[in-house]
Amino acid sequence: MDKQENPSTTLPLLSTSRSLTGEAIEEGIQIERNINEFKHDQLRACLVQQGKYNNWGKRVFVEEAKKQVWLAGPLILVGLLTFSLHIISLMMVGHLGELALSAASMATSFAYVTGFSFLLGMASALETICGQSYGAEQYEMVGIHTQRAMVLLLLISIPISVIWSFTEPILVALGQNHDIAAEAAPYAQFMIPSLFAYSILQCLIRFFQTQNIVFPMLLTSGITTLLHILVCWLLVFKSGLGSKGAALANTISYCINCMLLAAYVKFSSSCSRTWTSSFSKASFQGIPALLRLAIPSAVMVCLEMWSFEMIVLLSGLLPNPALETSVLSISLNTTSLVWVIPEGFSGAVSTRVSNELGAGKPEAARTAVYVVLCMTVSESIVMGLILILIRNAWGYAYSSEMEVVTYLASMMPLLALTNFVDGLTCVLSARGCGWQKIGAYINLGSFYIVGLPVAILLAFYLHIGGKGLWLGILCAITLQVIAFLVITLKTDWEQQAKKATERVYESKVVKEMVF
Repeated sequence: MDKQENPSTTLPLLSTSRSLTGEAIEEGIQIERNINEFKHDQLRACLVQQGKYNNWGKRVFVEEAKKQVWLAGPLILVGLLTFSLHIISLMMVGHLGELALSAASMATSFAYVTGFSFLLGMASALETICGQSYGAEQYEMVGIHTQRAMVLLLLISIPISVIWSFTEPILVALGQNHDIAAEAAPYAQFMIPSLFAYSILQCLIRFFQTQNIVFPMLLTSGITTLLHILVCWLLVFKSGLGSKGAALANTISYCINCMLLAAYVKFSSSCSRTWTSSFSKASFQGIPALLRLAIPSAVMVCLEMWSFEMIVLLSGLLPNPALETSVLSISLNTTSLVWVIPEGFSGAVSTRVSNELGAGKPEAARTAVYVVLCMTVSESIVMGLILILIRNAWGYAYSSEMEVVTYLASMMPLLALTNFVDGLTCVLSARGCGWQKIGAYINLGSFYIVGLPVAILLAFYLHIGGKGLWLGILCAITLQVIAFLVITLKTDWEQQAKKATERVYESKVVKEMVF
């Protein structure tokens, strides 16, 4: 009779082995850190003695700024090109009539609130774990984390698809016009396949971003956008699908982008270290650990995005709802367009911070945060001045109604201030550190305990109207950035580097146990 292992003895041995391995790894990393700190202190002392320390500090600052601009530039363009897909679709649909445009706009907002925002937030968790794994030179784990996220997001897309199947009754229950809801429903249903392509695309974007590979994303996004114009035109005007063709075009464009990026992963040597194999057992393991970051990340993103959509809905309850809703919708589109720039900086600093923490370099991570703050303040001031200078002309891009143009001109200074504050929030959200849970609590308090109640008070009780709604959101963003700034200034970067090491080790142990 074969002798069988007793599970009660095997598991403690495994636990002890993992513990000893972890202690050895951490001891080695701590020794390396001490050596690096000693070298850094020696270099600093030498430079101070020679009177060159200030120049050295400036050089470090400039080099970090160059790295971030090199990353942020393509990310900003990728964001603009991706954002333009739905804009192009809406422009095409606009030529079919007012009802078709209203329905497509309603369906697009519904899709973002109930689906795309959640998937985007969950994919953002990869900025933490993939970035730190790459910085720690655990290259294979970058690909495995990405595959796990793909599996997770594809599974989550299934219940979202069910929700989109009932778009019409949901919109009617929310008090929307029956004709618009009936027209919006097929548009949303034709976008259901785009959920699955969007899930893969967002994971691939983080896979490239955390490795500092950004130009392939820019190239594929540019090709996709150009093809989208042709595909959308054919499906809307030549296929007989009408507005549904625009929704289908979005799906096709996301699929094209995914295939182009997947081809790059397959055939490019730059991804050979991080994407070492196709989906395996490891891709389906460790999902609970991923969820611990992904769910707070999704909640953090959704809470903020939903609050902006809520003020547009609330504007429909004001006197002269057509004017208020039009102006607030234009304001939201304007800030979303401008927001792409600080979001690009946010992606860059998230990558830089996660890479440096994973590499056990807390000082470099701190420098990256201070550099991006300086760049974001400068960018926000410039963009704010541009918004103020074009305030009297910007409304004509959306409407020929003088009432809309005048009202929007009075809103532009508020939009400029919102851009400044929200830009700081973007770069201080600390996705590179894995602070998504803290961010979710901050957003909950800022927007739903303070922002929206203030917005309702100003708009409906003090009768400030749409400006009051926007001022409430501005109060929320201001509170949000103050909270993030305080946390950033009090951050123990050594402790963050240690947490990054533990996070990377935990995921590595899971992978080793699978095989």
